[in-house]
Amino acid sequence: MNPVTVRDRVRRLLLAGLCLALVGLLGVAALGATRPAGGSGRVDLRGVAPDRPAARPGPDASTGRVRQDCGRNAEDHFNQDNLVVSPGVTGGAHHTHAYVGNRSADALSTDASLAAAATTCRSGDRSVYYWPVLRRTDRPGVRPYERDAGHGNAGEVLRESTVRVEFLGNPRSKVVAMPRFLQAVTGDARAATAADDSLVRARWGCASLPDRGTTGYPRCPAGDLLTRTLFFPSCWNGLDTTSPGHREHLRFPAPDGTCPTGTFPVPALRLSLAYEVPPRAPIALDSFPEQRHSPRTDHAMFVNVMTAEAMARVVDCLNSGRSC
Repeated sequence: MNPVTVRDRVRRLLLAGLCLALVGLLGVAALGATRPAGGSGRVDLRGVAPDRPAARPGPDASTGRVRQDCGRNAEDHFNQDNLVVSPGVTGGAHHTHAYVGNRSADALSTDASLAAAATTCRSGDRSVYYWPVLRRTDRPGVRPYERDAGHGNAGEVLRESTVRVEFLGNPRSKVVAMPRFLQAVTGDARAATAADDSLVRARWGCASLPDRGTTGYPRCPAGDLLTRTLFFPSCWNGLDTTSPGHREHLRFPAPDGTCPTGTFPVPALRLSLAYEVPPRAPIALDSFPEQRHSPRTDHAMFVNVMTAEAMARVVDCLNSGRSC
């Protein structure tokens, strides 16, 4: 046999082997990209240090607390929209959000439509409160709102056992009223691929260990509730209800409550969600495909639709140190 022919055959065999290996590696990578982050690798909170104590209130602090009973989405208000980040774009979130409060909120909502809508809040608050759903990936999603999301978000949507909507004051000073239709974002939906953690606000925990939290999925004892706590920025620039990056008009205070120069403290929204999740059940937060369901990407949005009178009552309660 011609030596050149032998060399050619060997070269072709080697090339074919390399191609098969590359295809295999790409297949593994693709599977990894779509596999939800589930029950393995969860954080045991018993090994996590307790949170730092909250700032001690100063003489001018607003120490009150206002709770809004807005239910827990028994009305099945879900969609793949994001009114705050992608207004006017139906399905612009690329994952599913759950809502309480305003019953009409979607990508096409306007200030006028929100102000005229029904609400789940017993106080009549028409504000919009929403967040990405949490799923069990070992169970299929069979309802329309479970199947609509796509983009690698699949499985049974876990319904919240409790949803707590609270407004808190500021440990350093009195708060001023939020303007109507103020929009707010907390957390970073792209945290898994971000250059740094500056926008990460994810706090996951267990109900039996309220003084400990993590940015990972927690492993809670059997019978305990898994929790998500979402804190919103509360230092307003006094001018705008939104901004191009959705964050410039409303910023977070320092740990002692001091607001950045040029901003003023407003009521601080805190959403607290709790779920019944078996200790070994695989779970995944809805996310953009490239974020691979990272718990660090937890986020939430808010649109204030309270009337001026209702907001004035919130401010008065916080500034007078009452629980309302």
